[in-house]
Amino acid sequence: MSLRIALTKGRLEDKTLTMLEQAGYGTEKVRNKGRALVLSDTVHPIEYVLVKSNDCITYVEHGAADIGVVGKDTLLENEGDYYEMLDLKTGKCCFIVAALPQAQLFSKKGRVRIGTKYPHVARQYFLSRNMDVEIIKIDGSVELSPLIGLVDGIVDIMETGSTLKANALQVLDVVSEISARVIVNKASWKLKKDEITQVLADLKKAVDQNA
Repeated sequence: MSLRIALTKGRLEDKTLTMLEQAGYGTEKVRNKGRALVLSDTVHPIEYVLVKSNDCITYVEHGAADIGVVGKDTLLENEGDYYEMLDLKTGKCCFIVAALPQAQLFSKKGRVRIGTKYPHVARQYFLSRNMDVEIIKIDGSVELSPLIGLVDGIVDIMETGSTLKANALQVLDVVSEISARVIVNKASWKLKKDEITQVLADLKKAVDQNA
C-alpha cells in the first residue's frame, strides 16, 4: 500500500530529505524536482508532495497526504485534526516575547499592544498570564513595530537573536520551543498503520543518529 508524504518547502524539506536518505529512502527525484509537483521514491512505494507549511496541515487533515512534516510553529498557530507523532529535532528555534527595555511590558497598567505574525500563539500566551492585550497582526518585519510606537512588545520566532539585538529589543520570555514535527492523518493511521509505523521508525533512527 503506497503512502503520500507532504514535505514543507525550504529548509525543512532539505533536512527531512537528508534524514530519509540516511534511512535508505530514494529521494533523488525530489532533489532534482524541477517543476514537478508529485514525485515518487525510487526505493519505496511513496509519493512526495512539496507544499507550504500551512497547506501541509490541510493536506494531512483532509487525507490528501498520509504523513506531513511541518514546523511546530505552524501547528501551534493553526488548529487541525491529526496525530502529532514525532519530533525530528531539526529546524530548532523558539517563540519569544520581546520589547524595548523601557517598555516594562509585564508591569504596564492597562491594555498592552502586541505585534506578531502569530496572533493565536500570542493571544494564548497572554491569556495564560491574565493580561489584557490587543493583538496587532503584522506580516512584515515585526521588529519594526515597537521601534515606531505601534506596539508595546512582540511575539515572534527567534533563531539567533541577532535581529532583536540589532534593534535593541530584549527577550523577556520564551513562549515555546519549536522544531520540525511529523503529523499523520487519523484515517490513514488506521488503514496504513504498518506502513506509517515503518516510516516513523526509520525517521526515529535518523533522529537518534543525529542526536
